[in-house]
Amino acid sequence: MREYKTQMEAAKKGIITEEMKIVAKKEYLEPEKIMELVKKGEVAIPCNINHKSISPEGIGTGLRTKINVNLGISGDCKDYEMEMKKVDMAIKYGAEAIMDLSNYGKTNKFRTELIEKSPAMIGTVPMYDAIGYLEKDLLDITAEDFLRVVRAHASEGVDFMTIHAGINRRAVEAFMREGREMNIVSRGGSLLFAWMMMTGNENPFYEFYDDVLEILREYDVTISLGDALRPGCIADSTDAGQISELIELGNLTKRAWEKDVQVMVEGPGHMAMNEIEANMKLQKRICHNAPFYVLGPLVTDIAPGYDHITSAIGGAIAAASGADFLCYVTPAEHLRLPDIDDVKEGIMASKIAAHAADIAKNVPHARDKDNEMAKARHKVEWEDMFKVAMDEEKARRYFESVPPEDRHTCSMCGKMCAVRTTNLILEGKKVEFCSEL
Repeated sequence: MREYKTQMEAAKKGIITEEMKIVAKKEYLEPEKIMELVKKGEVAIPCNINHKSISPEGIGTGLRTKINVNLGISGDCKDYEMEMKKVDMAIKYGAEAIMDLSNYGKTNKFRTELIEKSPAMIGTVPMYDAIGYLEKDLLDITAEDFLRVVRAHASEGVDFMTIHAGINRRAVEAFMREGREMNIVSRGGSLLFAWMMMTGNENPFYEFYDDVLEILREYDVTISLGDALRPGCIADSTDAGQISELIELGNLTKRAWEKDVQVMVEGPGHMAMNEIEANMKLQKRICHNAPFYVLGPLVTDIAPGYDHITSAIGGAIAAASGADFLCYVTPAEHLRLPDIDDVKEGIMASKIAAHAADIAKNVPHARDKDNEMAKARHKVEWEDMFKVAMDEEKARRYFESVPPEDRHTCSMCGKMCAVRTTNLILEGKKVEFCSEL
């Protein structure tokens, strides 16, 4: 029998858990340091007691930036086998988290299989699943029904849940008063907004927040406080609705910590580059330095088909400015459910953004592989370059597609390779071209 319910409760009692030890080893930090950060709420270790296959990860201050991959079934695309292939892709390329955002049919079977096999953290948005799980229209769902879905996901082994508790009546008033180009673009947020407007009731996740926390505490589920009023276009960023909800999220963060429930806070959205750093600092201040989880931010609205790039640009700036967790975006964003190639492109774009930010933040050992790559390139040792590359298969395929005559160059520069030229001179040799033609 554990002496604690949650990682945060253990930290407050001065207990270093096995999960803290694993995270410390991965992050090149002392377990005591991880324990102190968990105690303060600056690091979360989402790790449900029923997720037996998990390899624990820490999210938060001073740690590597983690990435999440969104998957799931929709009414227009019901291929469970394909979604599981995407899971395999996410695990292969090192995604630390996978969110099942299924919104069609009985999702329990896919989710339980996912939890059984995945070493990555698993997240869900219970609001998405409520209609399919309960087989009720939105207007017929009660507050008690929403809590039933939260408990079902928690008992199955979900490690973190996005709960849109901040879109209460005060936040809605600010949103309605301000007006927006894109209104509400959060799927869960829009459903709650509709439910509140149709029933005249307060957001059930806000009204019964303590009940939600009790369920999450029982299974050590981390609450990811959803940003229902995140901007869906750069014209709406940093407006009254977004900031009003953020203020509510700061208060909800403290209330969760008082119950020993770990917290992450979700953030924008679409946002011009010049606003990102200020938003990251504002979130950290208002939400008491809780781990920050961002979707993008997407820095322009006009690149459908390339939004993995617009997201990676924003994600790198966000993470370098304090964000701790990036939600990947694929080339299919705003267009369709991503296929397996889209998933890979999204993963790699997010991994690049996260790694670039870790270098900027001086995360321990973040530069190690870059230094290995520099040495391999100096020696023009292709096998060594491939081994350290983020995507070894693609790097090798590109090189071999037009192989150079001289393996100490590539087919772009050939014998005019700058590295080759400099190496020859420093070795006391001549650089000759005509005799070699």
